[in-house]
Amino acid sequence: MRPTLPPELRPARAVVRRSAGSWTLQSTLQRHGLGPVAGVDEAGRGACAGPLVVAACVLRPGDAKRLDGLTDSKLLTPAAREEYYALITRWAQDSAVVVIPPEEVDRRGVHVANIEGMRRAVAGLADRPGYVLTDGFAVRGFGSPALAVPKGDQVAACVAAASVLAKVTRDRIMVALHEEFPEYGFAEHKGYCTTVHDAALTEHGPSRVHRFSFVNVRAARGDVGIPVGVGGGVVGTAIEDDDDVAALETAAAVGLPTALVHNGTVTVGSTEVGAEGGMEP
Repeated sequence: MRPTLPPELRPARAVVRRSAGSWTLQSTLQRHGLGPVAGVDEAGRGACAGPLVVAACVLRPGDAKRLDGLTDSKLLTPAAREEYYALITRWAQDSAVVVIPPEEVDRRGVHVANIEGMRRAVAGLADRPGYVLTDGFAVRGFGSPALAVPKGDQVAACVAAASVLAKVTRDRIMVALHEEFPEYGFAEHKGYCTTVHDAALTEHGPSRVHRFSFVNVRAARGDVGIPVGVGGGVVGTAIEDDDDVAALETAAAVGLPTALVHNGTVTVGSTEVGAEGGMEP
């Protein structure tokens, strides 16, 4: 039988209401001695081209006014995302961004690569957080207590900040990749599976920055019917070592990082080209 503390020794129960605002959950955890609180989110999970980008962010409780209106990056205009990105990188207590190249997404599978990216992002923070908030699904292995928050990028400001860092970083990378692969229109749809992107895949075939574990990319290469492996890769058509090297060289040529970027920005241009950046899952 699980032992229980007598009522007089139990800590007061904290009740956090969604209507209280996006800073309430973080502030409540900090008041109970569980800070600093890090939010984690990703961008590019549903894209069939380009990297998966994961960010972790710790905000100072007193910066709510400076970041007034901060919410899920998908609900912000491109211009607003850029403005919040500048504010977050200036005022955040701590942040880290991880860029996971397409070939790693293919080897591990999108979900596994995403989870590992979250762990790497939190590990990249200067100080170990007292608590970690994730968007939607539970993640273990942070070395700190963690809580999955449904619609976390709309409920918790630190998760929203992480979503902005990840989204803007990825959009800038895709705009840079557009310069090398203009035939795919990456600047417009940011690598997501739009009608325009599928038409370009059909006409030109996939590039080295496409994810070959996605059905539409395999179909464009003529690999229809070949099963997908446990890790998300394509059985019998795995990317060879030479191709991996070539892909990494291509990524480096356009400024696509292949490792952790800590407390800094990825200088690969602006996101002015294109509109909303495709569809998020």
